[in-house]
Amino acid sequence: MPNITQYGLEQARIKLPALVAQANAGVASVITRHGKPYAAIVSIDDLEKSSVAGQTAASVISLRGTGKGLWGPSPAQAVTELRDEWGEV
Repeated sequence: MPNITQYGLEQARIKLPALVAQANAGVASVITRHGKPYAAIVSIDDLEKSSVAGQTAASVISLRGTGKGLWGPSPAQAVTELRDEWGEV
């Protein structure tokens, strides 16, 4: 991961036009509040890339737990039975 420059909130406010120009050129900046990362200024391209990745991850995570009980009391046994059944074909 490239070294991203961090700015305090007040410093970022003062340098905002330069930070926006840097973001447009592909250089991200992190804004901190009380020394902790709080926000980032990134290019639209980077934002869209991360949004697509985030949506994919969120859609996969939202599936977690939706198959409860689908495989019966022993999922391992159900899979074993299916493997045996497929082996007979």
